Amino acid sequence: MCQAKDNEQGHVPDKRTYTVEEIAELLGIGRTSAYALVKEGHFKVVRIGNAIRVSKRSFDAWLDEQTF
Repeated sequence: MCQAKDNEQGHVPDKRTYTVEEIAELLGIGRTSAYALVKEGHFKVVRIGNAIRVSKRSFDAWLDEQTF
C-alpha cells in the first residue's frame, strides 16, 4: 500500500538490482568481463527471460570483500 502511494507521488524506490552493464560501469571493466563475473557465480542473480539482474546486496558485499 505504501509503495503505491509513493509511486503516485513520483517517488522511485531504491534500486535492489543492477544490470550487467551497470556492474561493468561501476567496476570500470568491459561487458564481457562483467558477464564472466556473473557466470563465475560471484553474485546472486535473477534471470527474467533473457535479462540478468544482479542483486545489489550481493554485489556490494562481494565488492567490500575485494582487496585492491
